[in-house]
Amino acid sequence: MSLAEKLSSLPTCPGCYLHKDSRSQVIYVGKAKNLRHRVRSYFQSSRQHDPKTQELVARIADFEFIVTDTEIEALVLESNLIKQYKPRYNVLLKDDKQYPHLKLTLNESFPRVIKTRRVLNDGALYHGPYLPASLAHQTLRLVNQMFQLRTCEIEIDGRRDRPCLEYHIKRCLGPCVRDLCSKAEYAEAVRDVKLFFEGKNKQLVAELQARMERASEALRFEQAARYRDQLRLIERLGETQKMMLKDAADVDIFGYYRDGARLALQLFTMREGRIIGRREFFWEDLPPDDRFDAATFLGEALTQYYALGNYVPHEVHAPHDFADRDVLESFLSERRGAKVRILDPRRGQKRELVELVERNARVAFDQRFRTLKPDLAQVLDELADSLELPRFPARIECFDISHIQGAEAVASLVVCENGQPAKPEYRKFRIKTATGGDDFASMQEVVRRRYARLLREAKPLPDLVLVDGGKGQLSAAAQALRELELEALPLASIAKREEIIFVKGREHDPIRLERHSPILRLIQMIRDEAHRFAVAFHRQRRTLRDFDSELLSIPGIGPKLKTRLLRNLGSLDNIRRASLAELTPFVGEPRARAIWRHFHPDALESAQPAAKAD
Repeated sequence: MSLAEKLSSLPTCPGCYLHKDSRSQVIYVGKAKNLRHRVRSYFQSSRQHDPKTQELVARIADFEFIVTDTEIEALVLESNLIKQYKPRYNVLLKDDKQYPHLKLTLNESFPRVIKTRRVLNDGALYHGPYLPASLAHQTLRLVNQMFQLRTCEIEIDGRRDRPCLEYHIKRCLGPCVRDLCSKAEYAEAVRDVKLFFEGKNKQLVAELQARMERASEALRFEQAARYRDQLRLIERLGETQKMMLKDAADVDIFGYYRDGARLALQLFTMREGRIIGRREFFWEDLPPDDRFDAATFLGEALTQYYALGNYVPHEVHAPHDFADRDVLESFLSERRGAKVRILDPRRGQKRELVELVERNARVAFDQRFRTLKPDLAQVLDELADSLELPRFPARIECFDISHIQGAEAVASLVVCENGQPAKPEYRKFRIKTATGGDDFASMQEVVRRRYARLLREAKPLPDLVLVDGGKGQLSAAAQALRELELEALPLASIAKREEIIFVKGREHDPIRLERHSPILRLIQMIRDEAHRFAVAFHRQRRTLRDFDSELLSIPGIGPKLKTRLLRNLGSLDNIRRASLAELTPFVGEPRARAIWRHFHPDALESAQPAAKAD
């Protein structure tokens, strides 16, 4: 269908629409109460669009739409689609760093509390992030001490003969042994952890007090003492809390600070009148002033935040009104099961708290974009002086190696131009000749391959080559450059633990910079980015290896059938869940049965419906 035909066939019900460019890439996702009116409005010449929308419309070559039953469903779907496609013209909410969270695994029969850096929509309860990261470990140890949930990963069926050491040192209730802890007692401890994570300390204290009194009256003094110790710990934690509201409430308070294309968004979480945590989000590629719509930005950011499954408070305080506030209020009220209000306070204590959050956003902005990123030209000049470089290091290339005991060894190359990461220039390498986890040989291989290619293609060389490691990695990289007759190319390495910089030609006189030196911070940033990129590629390779090894271990399945299954079913999980009838069209009935038996060894084949022939 042509674009005009699609526009004429649009329904009038709620839903989401996806605008695409000439390469069929999704460039914008939106929602609408009336799809026909909303989508057509983009193409009406009489409409006075803002500059950002004008640029968007000029790039639209096609669109799709998805119908929903209600506007609230469209709101949730929009957030999921934005997260999936990451369109250029939408606001994308993402954390600056992967700070650790504590995860209460409510999706397990006997939940645990574990530390994680990934927040997923998996039914678990997440608490955090923790800044500094060491605070997560301290809180986890405190939670284990207070509530004694299990820390093991074994299957809990109550059939064990005796508990492990964790039970004897009062760090676990012992649900693995039937007579030690019933499922109801364990569920009570899980509920206490949930209240603790949600900041509902008053309710938790009242319940623990009542349980302690009941246990004491029933002469269960050991259990009463456990409740008493929990009460003392919670009260001690509460003594450190200073910031309070007069009316105890659960409130999320947002504020932001923007300067040009950069913006810092700050969130304070208040539970029972106390500020218990905060989160920070940053943007570096927002449109200029004449195309920035503050109301649209705030609405999209808040929608994405709560669509991720974060805790819904009684109230949300925002610095100003924003688009679709009524729809978001209805969605949050439905999620919470009670009325949720979104306010933009203009005066009084609530306004003062919003201004406090905005001041914190300004501080976070300065720390990220100004204090931690001083005049980069000056820093690079100082770097050239410290390393005695022959020229200004406008382009720096950094290598890192990643593997686990030699398996799936890979390398990364990141590029920094004028002090800023140049991500389109990043490269990945699979180690081909080095074996056995030999970091030195691996480094020599990738450096040789990189600069041999630049020489063949007559491309410019970097001003500085940086490798992650000590003297050994530096020597290996220098050998590769010698083989290519590039001895004059400046080369340095940075050792992780000592943070010492070794420079080729003066290995016996390493450079020790001050811990807070902007030069050291710049080098650490480049090194850490290379490490992150290498680890991400290594994880990807391991995932592919696991997929290949499991599927190819099935008799009759070779590389071609594996590729066909992956292309049609999308992933190993989809293949694992597929029925016999869904597998048969791609591999035939005999191989489909072999695949199904492999993933369902304990199931009766008769329970699967036979594949129907066409």
